[in-house]
Amino acid sequence: MSDSPAQPTAPAINPVLRTVLLWTGIAAAALIILGGGIGYLVAGSDGLWSGLTGVGLAVVFLALTPISVLIANRFYGREMFATVFFGIVMGGWLLKLVIFIVAIVILRGQSWVVPAVIFLSLVAGIVVSLVIDAVAFSRLRVPHVSDVTLPTSDPEAREDS
Repeated sequence: MSDSPAQPTAPAINPVLRTVLLWTGIAAAALIILGGGIGYLVAGSDGLWSGLTGVGLAVVFLALTPISVLIANRFYGREMFATVFFGIVMGGWLLKLVIFIVAIVILRGQSWVVPAVIFLSLVAGIVVSLVIDAVAFSRLRVPHVSDVTLPTSDPEAREDS
């Protein structure tokens, strides 16, 4: 028995994040049908495209955070894990901000955009994502110290020379 740490495993949160991504994909398919369909009923083909754009933007924005955390967790157990983790997650947030600004600038002058439809599609995507996150994390069964490695021998039993 030695006190040398075992090779670190993946963080315990990874399966939950994968589940969130799976549910987000399923919800995205439903929102695409609903957002596009309701948009089409309200404003014709312009409403359809506005609904699809709103849902698409919502899915991209909401999926970037769990994806960035999963990518960052690949560095778990390495020397600079905390720095790399927060760098990747913050980079994901900055990417979201840039995508949002570019999307607003591009969509602002488009004649086919129906503002109410695109707004409500974005809001619906955000609400569905919040529900998915709440359900997934409320069912989370990870101990508070899941990623800790305990020593394999009693440090007080050693004889110092």
